[in-house]
Amino acid sequence: MIIGSLSGSLSSTSLAQATSDQPIPSFALPFDQMTAHTNGGSTGRPILNGVTHSGAHLEVHETVLAPGAMPHPPHHHVHEELFLLSKGTIEITIAGKSSTIGPGSAAFVHSGEEHGVRNIGQEPAQYFVIAIGAEA
Repeated sequence: MIIGSLSGSLSSTSLAQATSDQPIPSFALPFDQMTAHTNGGSTGRPILNGVTHSGAHLEVHETVLAPGAMPHPPHHHVHEELFLLSKGTIEITIAGKSSTIGPGSAAFVHSGEEHGVRNIGQEPAQYFVIAIGAEA
């Protein structure tokens, strides 16, 4: 699962979605033209979902998480994820260790490690996830 309760709507409507035998096509699309999906006070935007020229699965999405919200309960999956936080403050727990990160920060979750994210700030937190490897 990529971002829990938002994932069903996100993965099925990604902006650049390649067929099983074709890599993700090149594209440029302004942020304000990306389709947003809401769930409560949180918003998600799919950016791309498909395979690279080397055959690796790549999925990217943006999330704006409401204060106090979690996108889903802690979980684990085969693919790896890179979180890039652009606004707000989140607590990310990876393999039982919690860290607080702010704007400009990054977190990486290795395959199979349990992890979870929660907005611990008083304002929305915006982050981008780059998921690499086998789909969950």
